[in-house]
Formats: sequence, C-alpha cells, structure tokens
Amino acid sequence: MDRTVRYELADHVATITLDRPDKLNAIDGAMRRDINEAFARFRFDDDAWVGIVTGNGRAFCAGADLGSQTGNPAGDFPGSFWERPTVNSFESGWEIFKPVIAAVNGHCLGYGLTLLTWCDFVIAGERATFGFPEVRVGIPTTVGALRLPQKIGWQYAMELLLTGERIDAARAKEIGLAGWVVGHDDLMSEARALAARLVRGAPLAQRATKEMAVRGPGMGAVDATRFGETMRRVAAATEDAAEGVAAFREGREPVWKGR
Repeated sequence: MDRTVRYELADHVATITLDRPDKLNAIDGAMRRDINEAFARFRFDDDAWVGIVTGNGRAFCAGADLGSQTGNPAGDFPGSFWERPTVNSFESGWEIFKPVIAAVNGHCLGYGLTLLTWCDFVIAGERATFGFPEVRVGIPTTVGALRLPQKIGWQYAMELLLTGERIDAARAKEIGLAGWVVGHDDLMSEARALAARLVRGAPLAQRATKEMAVRGPGMGAVDATRFGETMRRVAAATEDAAEGVAAFREGREPVWKGR
C-alpha cells in the first residue's frame, strides 16, 4: 500500500509531509495511521530535534475525508461518550516537547487547523487558507475549541469556530494564528531556515523549556515553581549542559549530542 505521509530526516530536522494531494491531504483511516506513525517516529528518534510538518500539493490538510471507506479518520479508537478521551494523535493531545514548525502551503481546515494549534511556529505561504468548517455540516469542533482560544484569543477563535468561515494568510497573521507569511515558493526554505536556528539550541534544554511552558499554566504558582526547578536540575546534569558551559568558556560554538 502506498504511504500517504513522508518522513525525511536531515541535520536533526525531521520533515513530515502529508502526501495525498489528489484528496487535498484529507485524512482517512489509512492516512491517520501514517500520520501517527510519522509523529511517533519523530517523538522517539534521538536524532530528530526539530520537526517541520507540511503538505504536498494545494493543501496543507483539508480536514477529514468524510467520503472515505478506508477507516475512521480519527483513528482506530475514536473514543466514545463513556470511555477514555480521544488522545490518540499529535493534534488531539500527544505530548511531543520537541519544537514543531507548521509550513502551511495551502488549505488548512478542520483536522489540519487542529494540528496547527499544537505546533510552536506557523509559517504560512501566501496561498494558505484557514478554517474550521465543522459547524456548517452539523458537527462540533472539540479539540480545536480547546486549543484555538489559547493561541489567538477568545473573539477571533470564536469567529472561526462558530461561523465555519475561512480566512486568508494575511488575516491569520493579523490575529496571531500565523507568525509569518511568505511567498509560496519560499515556504520550505523559510521553514528550514527557522529549523536551522532552532537546532543551534541545546535540544534537551529546549524540550524542558517547552514542557514547562505547556504544563506550568495548569499548575498553581508553588507547584509550577517546584516543577521548573526540578526540570532545571535534571537538564543541568546532562552532557549537553556541561558542553554548553565549556563552549562558553572556550569561546566556541557548542556541539550538542542530545544527552
């Protein structure tokens, strides 16, 4: 069976490309499995320090493939009212504390936009569009509704979530959904340039910092401070921390190992 997601690793940067262009990278059951495998590989690959996720063709991801007969786009266990919640993919809540860049090349809708809300950086090509169309087919947006207000603020989030309308790249940048808008042909070079900047940082220190940023707001002040101090002490005991100090004293660039 052809793979619908490509995974490429170079210079500690993993590029995950949604590759079902004839369906605008809409997610069916087979593609869900491929996406999950790609992000699991990224999470556990010690050589992968930074991720870029993008799409092939005219879309980043056009959401769920509602007409597919190849399985549930939400995954093998999509959840039920009474059982455990659906935390079975990156965009539904997998914890990956490595930096992730979204390079949005085209339509970014539904599942695609939910995925984007879990990314740390969003670079939009000038042809990108964004939207949660679920309410226009009678379906609520759930995980996206949890995350989007944290990214862009309540009113802008509710406008997208409750109207089902799309916005363009310029509007996405204006409301803080995208950090940068670049020419379509420059999108991947800009994403790789940002990734190259990120890999200059110590990868374990970056992950501890991101985890602190994710977990800390959900804790009380004392617990968050204690958690942060624990993270700092753990990171300070790594080989990379010793290398960072040595490189600073010797006036050279550090050579990180991720351990």
